[in-house]
Amino acid sequence: MMPGFPNHAVFTPRLVLRPIVDSDIHKVFEGLSHPEVIRYYGVSYQTLEATAEQMKWFRQLEEENAGKWWAICVQETSDFAGAIGFNNHEPAHKKLEIGFWLLPVFWKRGLMAEALECAAEMAFSAGIQIIQAEAEPENKGCLRLLERAGFRFKKKINNAEIKNGQPIHLLIFERSNPLT
Repeated sequence: MMPGFPNHAVFTPRLVLRPIVDSDIHKVFEGLSHPEVIRYYGVSYQTLEATAEQMKWFRQLEEENAGKWWAICVQETSDFAGAIGFNNHEPAHKKLEIGFWLLPVFWKRGLMAEALECAAEMAFSAGIQIIQAEAEPENKGCLRLLERAGFRFKKKINNAEIKNGQPIHLLIFERSNPLT
């Protein structure tokens, strides 16, 4: 587990962020195979069996102290809405990269803003100084979310990755720890 991060559920006014468990594989597959979710997301799966790699990645992040991910669940119904977490931990720079996604049925309710703020608070309380986020320029909803959450644009990387056989550009955003 990442030092300073809770290994138990964390509550916000409407959500529960809890550790991802193996039985979440069906919901992770539902999200990471959904065309609207993966449209701007760097990972996708075509089968439940292939999604097992994602579940393994979640465990490896924690085992290697490289990150931590949570299931985003709606408190009122316990519905699994999506996932949020950190990876690419750079201990020497006290820096993490954040990633997140929601199932479309939960979009446009402000849930991700709530989850993002909770995750950022956990990171900053754990001594992280910089949270970095990457977004494709066409992902307008994500760009608005990041800006409203206090992330500032840092740079654009042209031809940063290959997705569906085509080069894509990425915008890099950062949020600094306000506690220091």
